[in-house]
Amino acid sequence: MVFKRRDKRPWPVALRETLWPRGGWSRAFHYVRHRLNRLPDQPHRIARGIFAGVFVSFTPLFGVHLLLAAGLAKLARGNIIAALFGTLIGNPVTFPLIALSSIKLGHWMLGSHFEPSHAVGLLATFSDAFDDLRHNVVALFTHAHPRWEGLLGFFDEIFLPYLVGGAIPGLIAGFISYHIALPIVTAYQNRRRTRLKERLAKLRAKLPSRPKPPAEGEGPPGPPGPDG
Repeated sequence: MVFKRRDKRPWPVALRETLWPRGGWSRAFHYVRHRLNRLPDQPHRIARGIFAGVFVSFTPLFGVHLLLAAGLAKLARGNIIAALFGTLIGNPVTFPLIALSSIKLGHWMLGSHFEPSHAVGLLATFSDAFDDLRHNVVALFTHAHPRWEGLLGFFDEIFLPYLVGGAIPGLIAGFISYHIALPIVTAYQNRRRTRLKERLAKLRAKLPSRPKPPAEGEGPPGPPGPDG
């Protein structure tokens, strides 16, 4: 398994390494690049998978990013493992920037307004939506009436603008990632193929030379005659 760990980490360690990977983000980036380069697939399929993963990371559909990236990669005939790696562009460091810029752009595209001061009210919007969701779950098993004001406010203020506004930067980031990954993976695979050919040539040169087979029509030499 690509993402399976041999040693299970305690949840505080897992949370800390999610916010700041062991060795820093630079080491994590080089590790991901190394794994992408070594995927056993054609470069254009790997680049398509990366595009799918990066694009999905700009959507507010948290919790299903991996499934969406895999599905989009399959539709685009890209590499699914590369798509899963591509979603790593959305991480605790980049998500605040992606979310705020997408929400603001989405409000502008929808004709509504989003002031910088509204960012303070985002927590209240999330809190109201969570309270309504929790209340409605309880209402399924009781006589309480469901509430939708908080959820509708969340949809209008955050989810819909995020979904609309994240499409354009997601496409731009996806295309940029595709055009960066394609030549890098192609060059890496070409270098690796050349090194393998050189190693094979050296191994062949070390093998003992075989005797040349007789020409056609010539049989093996027979025993010597009476004259010697």
